[in-house]
Amino acid sequence: MKVISLLWSHIWHRKTLSLLTISSVAITAALVVFLLLCSQGVEQGAEKGYGPFEVTIGAKGSASQLALNTYYHIGAPTGNVPITVLEDVRKNEFVESAYAMTTGDNYNGFPIVGMEPGYFLTRYGAAKQMAQGKLYGALGETIVGSYVASSLGLHVGDTFAGAHGLIQGLEEEDGEEEEHNHAFTYTVVGILPPFHTSDDRAVFTTLDYAWAVHESQPNSAKEITAIVVKPKSLLGAQSIKTVFAQYNNVQAVYTSKAIADVVNVVDQGTQAVKFVTMICILLAAGSILLSLTAAVHERKRDVALLRLIGKSKYFIWLSLIGEGVVLTLIGLTLGLAAGHIGGYVSGDAVFANTGLQIQAGAFVPGESLLVVVTLLIAIVASIGPAIQAYRVDPLQLFRS
Repeated sequence: MKVISLLWSHIWHRKTLSLLTISSVAITAALVVFLLLCSQGVEQGAEKGYGPFEVTIGAKGSASQLALNTYYHIGAPTGNVPITVLEDVRKNEFVESAYAMTTGDNYNGFPIVGMEPGYFLTRYGAAKQMAQGKLYGALGETIVGSYVASSLGLHVGDTFAGAHGLIQGLEEEDGEEEEHNHAFTYTVVGILPPFHTSDDRAVFTTLDYAWAVHESQPNSAKEITAIVVKPKSLLGAQSIKTVFAQYNNVQAVYTSKAIADVVNVVDQGTQAVKFVTMICILLAAGSILLSLTAAVHERKRDVALLRLIGKSKYFIWLSLIGEGVVLTLIGLTLGLAAGHIGGYVSGDAVFANTGLQIQAGAFVPGESLLVVVTLLIAIVASIGPAIQAYRVDPLQLFRS
């Protein structure tokens, strides 16, 4: 008699309890895997979310809000600053390159961003060519991120009208839409390759689109939303921040610190999820213990028979502890698969709303620890019922 055959017969005989145990382990594993995938997405998004632009300059307000709006295209900008600030930034001896950004409109929920073309060369390098078409050069020309193009079915030569506001369909208290479509028409002249950043979900156009669409004042009064700055050195970044933080109604922030603050807030929010996950792990361990304890009497008879026919202690102990391990392995396999499938299914929605990508097909380092810990819990939960079953005297059991 093989151990696997014996274990399978035990599992199949108690189908309901076995299914309960497998389900609890699978749900727990799926939750942990999905949480790990999301955490990895946040970390990777923070690492490559701002490229070489170590300093960000914008209107006074929340530094995190400025960073999120500028690099992740999330939320509203902190305000505008005069375009003369950009001229001063470029004159600074510690600045290698600086690019202005304007924002405030959307197309079908995707932000329309006015950005100087040099931004793409500085952030993504000359090796990154346009997937289709060319870079914009004239007012009204746009290039679209790869995710926008695939989601909306846009091609080079298509035209569209933008809408005021950063989110499509916001409604005022009277029920009417707050945004309104512009008569200004955009023409798609290029489609960006996948960068795997938030720029994949944005529409880019010339910096002066906002002034044309919103009929801005003369040159001296024109405003921009933010300035992304690549300093010549880290020491230069400190000098840039110090100088421009003194401007009236202007803030200069270390981009890495602002984004790190956002990540810390996200990490604090995941503590509640981790607490729920720990409860699920304990419930899974309880399910294993319940399943094996409920079958102790039957297991006693099996152990007695195995000992009477001369099976070794190794075989008997393997049959006793193996049931919990097999149930856990089945649950783990299903849970790992469900977690990755859940990440794949929800990936588009997460990226569309946050700009963070979940690499559902990638193995997360924490998964190996999850497997080891879960199997150890299964072994520990199996030991108690196994000892209780093994202590029986086979002759006394059959006499009774």
